[in-house]
Amino acid sequence: MSVRIGVEEEFHVLEVESGLLVPRANSLLRRLRGRTFTTELHQSTVESNSEVHTSLDDLYADIAATRRRLDAAASSLGLAAVAAGAAPLAPAAAAHPTAGARYRRMVEDYRTVADEQLICGAQVHVDVPDRDTAVRVMCAVSPWLPTLLALSASSPFWQGADTGYASWRTMLWQRWPTAGPVGCFASAAEYDATVRDLVGSGIISDVGMIYFDVRPSAHLQTLELRVCDSCPRAETVVLVAGLFRALVTEARERLRTGPPGCAGRHEWLRGASWRAARSGLEGGLVDPETHQEAPAGQVVRSLLARLRPALEAHGDWETVRALAEEALADGSAAARMRRIAAEEDLLACVDMLIAETRGERAPGRTAATRRRNLPSATGPTDPSHRLARPLTRR
Repeated sequence: MSVRIGVEEEFHVLEVESGLLVPRANSLLRRLRGRTFTTELHQSTVESNSEVHTSLDDLYADIAATRRRLDAAASSLGLAAVAAGAAPLAPAAAAHPTAGARYRRMVEDYRTVADEQLICGAQVHVDVPDRDTAVRVMCAVSPWLPTLLALSASSPFWQGADTGYASWRTMLWQRWPTAGPVGCFASAAEYDATVRDLVGSGIISDVGMIYFDVRPSAHLQTLELRVCDSCPRAETVVLVAGLFRALVTEARERLRTGPPGCAGRHEWLRGASWRAARSGLEGGLVDPETHQEAPAGQVVRSLLARLRPALEAHGDWETVRALAEEALADGSAAARMRRIAAEEDLLACVDMLIAETRGERAPGRTAATRRRNLPSATGPTDPSHRLARPLTRR
């Protein structure tokens, strides 16, 4: 079975010495050739776009290589690129919108919501045969998306303070008028009519501002996952991508053989997403099958069991199971960030994010040595050589 996947990742642009966001995306992009990298709403963010792949191993190699290129360009400017839902030291005054009519209109229309869009997400695209399938599958996979959010949670700090949430990015993101769980639609025509109504009403300016947790791509023949924080570890991105592909595959099979298993009532999903954003992997999640609270590990393992046939069909079972167990053992990125911040400070937390984005697993450094001793990922800690074993299918 060959179902292609691709990933978009957003990265914060930080000054290495201070750990603060800086509006240097254009300077960074000038050192990066090709169409892999692009701008976002604010000049403190860059986005990367992977190639399409059928293998999780190939996806991992692509992501790791892209991150090395980005790190090399950033390091040459005294900068660092960080994959996380929010940067720990992002002051409110850090907003510097990217030039262009579309972004200017967004800032004018949405004011503080746009000003505080200093957050980064990871998106996964999975091939689908047509838009009608995408819309029907969108409904069927939605109940499990909070679990994927919990696996990615990496934004506990906002403007230097602990928010109490594992994914504060989610809370900021859901302020946009079209963000959050999506309803169920009978066909692509019905979905597209709803989108046209949203644009025609002036609520959003274009179809690119459909920010549902999952949506049919406006320009690709894919279903796009949008619920996740950017992930410091590339392995987490691969884990989420493997699970989402399996969810789409399983939903398509259910649609082929019978009812999709969705009652069409998603009112509980916003609360489930809130629970995942609040707790990450360190507390309870809402079990999609019972709608009751259950330990995160139990919900993740239930998802694995449900998806095992689809994962095996793609040759992903051993890889995804190993990565999921590693994620549960290590805890969410949010929990790792809190541990480092408690042991040292938020600058050490920034160092951890820089290191993990590069593919390293280095412990926190002392305040006296950490700032100038972060090695480049182009050296011996190249992530294409480390951690290859968990991504080799058995």
